Amino acid sequence: MQNLYESCYHLDQRCYQEYNLTEDILMEHASLGMANYIKANFPQGSTVLIVAGVGNNGADGIALARLLFGYYQVKLFLPFGVKSNMAKNQYKRVQQLGIETIDTLVESDIIVDALFGAGLSRKLDSTTKDIIQKINHLKGFKIACDIPSGISQKGNPLPLAFQADITITMGAMKESLYTDNAKEFVGNIFCIDLGVARSLYEIPTQTYLLDIQDLKLPSRIAHTTHKGYFGHLAVFSGNKEGASILSAMASLRFGVGLTTIVGEPSSQLPYSIMQDSKLPYNTTAIAFGMGFGTEYNNDRVQSILNSNLPIILDADIFYTPLIKDFLQQTQRAIILTPHPKEFVSLWKILFDKEITVSFLQANRLKFVRQFCSHYPEVTLILKGANSIIAQDKRCYINPLGSSRLSKGGSGDVLSGLIGALLAQGYSSIDSAISASLALTLATQQYRGSSYSMLPTDIIKEVEKLEERPL
Repeated sequence: MQNLYESCYHLDQRCYQEYNLTEDILMEHASLGMANYIKANFPQGSTVLIVAGVGNNGADGIALARLLFGYYQVKLFLPFGVKSNMAKNQYKRVQQLGIETIDTLVESDIIVDALFGAGLSRKLDSTTKDIIQKINHLKGFKIACDIPSGISQKGNPLPLAFQADITITMGAMKESLYTDNAKEFVGNIFCIDLGVARSLYEIPTQTYLLDIQDLKLPSRIAHTTHKGYFGHLAVFSGNKEGASILSAMASLRFGVGLTTIVGEPSSQLPYSIMQDSKLPYNTTAIAFGMGFGTEYNNDRVQSILNSNLPIILDADIFYTPLIKDFLQQTQRAIILTPHPKEFVSLWKILFDKEITVSFLQANRLKFVRQFCSHYPEVTLILKGANSIIAQDKRCYINPLGSSRLSKGGSGDVLSGLIGALLAQGYSSIDSAISASLALTLATQQYRGSSYSMLPTDIIKEVEKLEERPL
């Protein structure tokens, strides 16, 4: 788990004030980090094109040209000249070395984008858009300095951006690199130090980036156990029975001792899944909403509301005012897992305000934080390419999602994984984090083509995850 920051400006200021470092020292380390990456991954003599802007991000790129010169064939493209004092100083240094400054873009083995930094807020003008489009069409390996040019501080293209193979970011990880809208542009992300260790550079935050080490799988260490020892999940079935079956299958794969589908009798269930017409007496958690439909006025639904059992709510529940009744149960462990369209509906029901999916996607963290300020006891997963998991003031981003999950039923599997952990007694935030990571990591393990994966394939891959007991 790594810290995430909206901006690193205040972290840089700490370096100046508390460690007596200078802007020049931080810049030298930023450029050296990029140079070391290139030296470690590309043979000497390769051609390097560095496209640098007028400010300090451009100065990073100009300093990089100096550090690579003599090892690589370096060309420097300065489409707008240099303006900041740091950029001017760095440019004087490369001039004295005789580094070639060119007037047009040329194909190169390595292309470094150092046009704009992380604070960009204005829309790109036509000249800049034309430059970025031309850079994107070059065939060389593309490296973004700190953040791809054209990505705003909120993580949105303005309206396009440099398409990096890798982004080498400076000092600490930034929220803007992990938005859904930035995912197509950032490539792999690598963070370098700025003259002090990250543990000294960073300060406490309430936003975190998850990784594989944060996955904690359910534990079965004890030997003298029975099926009831590992909980009983009740999955409520409705109009689309397949959704509840997928959730139930996923929950069994993720360690729950018993799973019952509650609904109309069915002859289509796998043998390992039980069924009942009402909530079983020994239930330890509930999964509700997946494929349920719109018929919420019945005894089964009332039994869910009357219960105080931990619950995962998904899908159709976000289109009915009944969700308000659940959210009033502040002493209950509740996890919500909407995708963007469902969240938009949820927002309208709760706050009587219309937002569009595109507006939500451009402001995902903002809306998640606003929701959690009203419902701090609830755990929310806003699904997406980079899912956000939040409770109260803390937000966790899972960056491991992929287009393989863009298929009906994937969310039902997630609900089952979450329900399994809730039923086994894990906290709502631990259940949400580990289930989300398990889903995405199982997806990555699938060896078929990217378009072919089925929800049942994810369930099969879950059994192969490496055990790190929760």
